[in-house]
Amino acid sequence: MDDTRREFLDDLLSTASPSGYEVPGQRIWIDYVEAFADDVQTDEYGNAVAVHEGSDDCDVSVAFAGHGDEIGFIVRDVTDDGFLSIGRVGGSDKTVVPGQHVTVHTDDGPIDGVVGQTAIHIRDSDDDEAPDIARQHVDIGVEEGETAEELVEVGDPVTFTQRVRELEDGRLTARGMDNRVGIWAAAEGLRRAVEAGADATVYAVSTVQEEVGLQGARMVGFDLDPDAVVACDVTHATDSPGVPGEKSTGVELGEGPVVARGSANHPALVAAVRDVAAEADLDVQLQATGSRTGTDADAFYTARGGTPTLSLGLPNRYMHTPVEVIDAADLDEMADLLGALGERAEAFAPFGVDL
Repeated sequence: MDDTRREFLDDLLSTASPSGYEVPGQRIWIDYVEAFADDVQTDEYGNAVAVHEGSDDCDVSVAFAGHGDEIGFIVRDVTDDGFLSIGRVGGSDKTVVPGQHVTVHTDDGPIDGVVGQTAIHIRDSDDDEAPDIARQHVDIGVEEGETAEELVEVGDPVTFTQRVRELEDGRLTARGMDNRVGIWAAAEGLRRAVEAGADATVYAVSTVQEEVGLQGARMVGFDLDPDAVVACDVTHATDSPGVPGEKSTGVELGEGPVVARGSANHPALVAAVRDVAAEADLDVQLQATGSRTGTDADAFYTARGGTPTLSLGLPNRYMHTPVEVIDAADLDEMADLLGALGERAEAFAPFGVDL
């Protein structure tokens, strides 16, 4: 990953955009894709679509779509003592919240805080279970509710305060890998398809509100109407200690992006992506999704009566925690794979099953 691409990834990861509050992150994504897209459109909720128009004599279109939102929290109430009660935005994990630094994103700028954790010396030693998020609180350092209310409003979003860190062997850690890596890959897949002179129309999409029910994909899926959609997201890498054996999928960091099979994943599109990967000498892993993918693919594939769709995942350790870990080489290969698919989309269309 060169410096320009890495800067783009870092900018995405360092910009908070919990579901419903995605504008800052979407702006970064739009500014990046405008440099090589023929056009960029947005809708009323902030979904963003960039397009490479392709050749006039090619009527094939393919979309690469990631979701730009992340999990987080929201200010639910301000107590008389100046503490902030919080609620979930998406699937936030109560066990990793206590003792964390957080940022409250107000209209007037960020406010630093911490999620309080009663010291081990004085809490009940028989009860070490993390309290529900609704029973946790943010301490911003004030002494009374009136002061807190001058700084913070009910409904302000809250995120963990983290920065991108480099681990060994090309691994990166940050909050919000889910799913900044997906919109990075969608943008980069589009750029690489453009550079390859793709004849097909190629879209890159950054959706909103995936973490609260795939809502942005439901909005975009109908209007976009591509021939095929690749939903770019993360998937669980189960190669770290502590993963229950029955939950293991065999997915590992550093072994390439993950092609899902089953449920929403159209067999012709699965075959096309695997063929492209083989021809480009790119490693891919396989994952079974017998009922649902848990990604925007579940919304895209039923749009307009059925759109061939695939969930393409990036291996990710410790999902929905502040320390998600990915392999940068996997991410580059994901973008390479998308770019190659965009370049060769016409050769695989139409994507229907043979009956």
